[in-house]
Amino acid sequence: MTRENTSRPSDLGPLEPGTAQRAQLSIRIADIAWTALSVVAALWVILAGVDAVRGTGSWAYSVVSLVLLALGLAMRWRAVRRRSRTGL
Repeated sequence: MTRENTSRPSDLGPLEPGTAQRAQLSIRIADIAWTALSVVAALWVILAGVDAVRGTGSWAYSVVSLVLLALGLAMRWRAVRRRSRTGL
């Protein structure tokens, strides 16, 4: 039983500076970073709110976390809109 090596040509070109794949890679990394930041900020909002309701935490932490989440999501939204206008 032999296995044939069927190598299919890929649409991806070389990952060199100045190529489209390189630009898409940096955009993808930025998307992952913004998503991770949003998830962490959302968890912080939830946990700070629960602690504040229980009386073990301060309302200031939940307000600060909510402001940071809103700021992060607004920046993410602006980046997506800017990218859609440039066509990347």
